[in-house]
Amino acid sequence: MQQLQRIHRLVAILLLGFASGLPLALTGQAMQAWLTTDGIAIATIGFLALVGVPYTFKFLWAPLMDRFELPLFGRRRGWLVLTQLILAASIYYLSTVSFALKPGVFAAVALLIAFLSASQDIVVDAYRTDLLCADERGIGASMSVLGYRIGMIASGGIALIWAEQWQSWGKVYAAMAAIMLGVAVFSLLFLPSVKSDVKPLNSSPKQELVGFLAMLLGVLAGVYLVRLAFVLVGVNLQEANKWVQLAYVMTSLAVALPLGLKAAQKAGFATLNQSLASYFSQQGAWAFLILIILYKLGDAFAGSLFTPFLLKGMAFSQIEVGIVNKIIGIWLTIIGAFLAGLLMIRLTLFQALMSFGILQLLSNFGFYALAVLGKGAWGSFILMPFDLGFVSVLEPTQIDRLLMSAIALENITSGMGTAAFVALLMSLCNNQFSATHYALLSALAAVGRIYVSPVAGVLSESLGWPNFFLFSVVMAVPSVVMLWWMRQPISQLNKTT
Repeated sequence: MQQLQRIHRLVAILLLGFASGLPLALTGQAMQAWLTTDGIAIATIGFLALVGVPYTFKFLWAPLMDRFELPLFGRRRGWLVLTQLILAASIYYLSTVSFALKPGVFAAVALLIAFLSASQDIVVDAYRTDLLCADERGIGASMSVLGYRIGMIASGGIALIWAEQWQSWGKVYAAMAAIMLGVAVFSLLFLPSVKSDVKPLNSSPKQELVGFLAMLLGVLAGVYLVRLAFVLVGVNLQEANKWVQLAYVMTSLAVALPLGLKAAQKAGFATLNQSLASYFSQQGAWAFLILIILYKLGDAFAGSLFTPFLLKGMAFSQIEVGIVNKIIGIWLTIIGAFLAGLLMIRLTLFQALMSFGILQLLSNFGFYALAVLGKGAWGSFILMPFDLGFVSVLEPTQIDRLLMSAIALENITSGMGTAAFVALLMSLCNNQFSATHYALLSALAAVGRIYVSPVAGVLSESLGWPNFFLFSVVMAVPSVVMLWWMRQPISQLNKTT
């Protein structure tokens, strides 16, 4: 019976990982491919990645999901079903919008999808942390990463093939909305319940909501003050170059976030205040935050504009990129995720983070080789037609060997690194505040993915693709140094969780 319950938990984690990965690519790689084929400039595509800002702010509303439970479905499940249903509706609506005709509407809906996706992630991460026992975190993290990658494969790879075959990105997004609807049904009917002894904070609901609103007003006030400061010094943000616009975005974040947190503290946003106090009471709390930002930074640079690089920079077809990056890559991702899970049974958390982190760094040289040597440098082979039911390729397709090698190396190593990374985040969470703690930590992890893209768009145009990928390798080095410096605190997590 216990073994069946464990299998049930791991299957749930796998499918919720899929649910997290699916919408991410729809505001990332898939959206980049859609806009690239529509002829939108790469720098504009890079800046549009800022619709992913909710991923880095999600810890601000995560306390509401820690504090309040929706009726009928119990802790976590109600929030999951609600966010997944609204996600399905929003993705479907985006399928009907053209960026060329309505850029503002397109960006607003993409931002809404990112907000809902980030909200779903809050609950999925908290659910996983609450559900798994300490000895299940390694294999649980591996299953979560596997599901996550399969979700990104569906929306970031299979979507490319469907777009090529159907000649319509709108139809592709409508299909993804239907898949998300199916996920919501699964969450409603089949998820195991979390531990009954995990309870929300006993605080005043009214005061919590007042505190949350005060925090929002603080954030908006910070954004307004920065905009006013730029206007007063004579900067026209509409006509400013990309670097000035990027400086405006970063300055807004640097001012708005502290103001929001200060307002929350003054207004008595108890769940946020106590959860942050709980996290920062841990030894090495600030150092762990820095490590979390750095660990996937090299990966973030290398992957930030990977789809435009392949489609526009290297002139690969959508269908070739979809097959190699996702269809073939799925088996390599499965190998990487399961290999990480098996290795983490024997490795300490520090050993897993260090070894997998070094492999992540080395994988970026594959993209560098592709940029330097070019398309066809290692020759190609013909992939014969296939039909998997959910996706098919009806004509023989030429596959570039160097492209496949670079993506294979990235899929395996990134999956392994992410599995260890997820285990680290779970180890740092207190179950009473698991939604807020995990949201804070994973939001910082998303800093690279979201805010690297605008910089990457400008750097790739300034440096060229080969130097850009070398730069991504350099950006991965600080995480390895930080890991070694923190080996004792990381090793201690194995003993306390």
